[in-house]
Amino acid sequence: MASMRDIQRRKQSIESTEQITKAMKLVATVRLQKARAAAEKSKPYFEYLYKTVNSILSRSGNIEHRYLKSSDEGNGRNAVIVITANRGLAGGYNNNVVKLLTKDENFSPDKTDIFLIGKKGGDILLRNGYSIKEDYSDAVNDPIYRDAMEICEDVLTGYENGDYSEIYVAYTKFKNTVVHIPEMLKLLPVDTVDKQSKSKEDINNKAGEISKDNNSDSDAQNKIDNLTFMSYEPNEEVVLDSIIPKYMTGLIYGALVEAVASENGARMSAMDSATSNAEEMIEELALLYNRARQGSITQELTEIIAGAEALN
Repeated sequence: MASMRDIQRRKQSIESTEQITKAMKLVATVRLQKARAAAEKSKPYFEYLYKTVNSILSRSGNIEHRYLKSSDEGNGRNAVIVITANRGLAGGYNNNVVKLLTKDENFSPDKTDIFLIGKKGGDILLRNGYSIKEDYSDAVNDPIYRDAMEICEDVLTGYENGDYSEIYVAYTKFKNTVVHIPEMLKLLPVDTVDKQSKSKEDINNKAGEISKDNNSDSDAQNKIDNLTFMSYEPNEEVVLDSIIPKYMTGLIYGALVEAVASENGARMSAMDSATSNAEEMIEELALLYNRARQGSITQELTEIIAGAEALN
């Protein structure tokens, strides 16, 4: 059994650690409240932005545009915007995002360039052989829309030049205080352009078939409205040149805001668990200290009694 002095030193050390984890939990809680409010406020806009742009492109037919090229074009490399944290002590937050890449053969180091946001994730990726194309780690401290614009411009430039075939963002989706979901979101090319879009003639034919069905007039009209072909003014080139960069910037900024909320939620949970574990260890050490103290007293009493009997 360890000596009373060793137990006491160990207990004092854990008590000091407990004070630190409590303080970090309080700080993370305050930051989480602010980050969660921002995430919940902006989340509906970015969700509808994603759905709206996908809906527009799915009704646009086979448009030829540099932002909507097939993923077979380019050199086959992926550009991945990875959003992690600049600090640790957040449980598995950083590792869970990195695993989205390391566990998927499509994102192997030899065909993936990383646009990094968050130093901790970058350290892990470097150890796994990935190359960091650009580092925007300061953006995660206090996300602003201009940071997302800068990142979007750099990634789109590589995409336009044919350096990349696909663009993704890897981040942690904020669901609630204790649930944070790592997610890989594909930004470009938009899948609906290749998989769902049809020519204007095909859509008109489909609308004619629906009108001949035995559905009610309102049901038929709703289905026909869903097949309405998208028209652009003045033309597709001008409209998409404006929409796609804003679409990507919006999604990147939305991912940043949700990632910050997830980071603080993960850190708060981790520090809460650490504090609880410290309290349990302190209780166990207090019990061991009392046993050691009682054993020491018993031994001293035994020695005194034995010495008294020897004198008699």
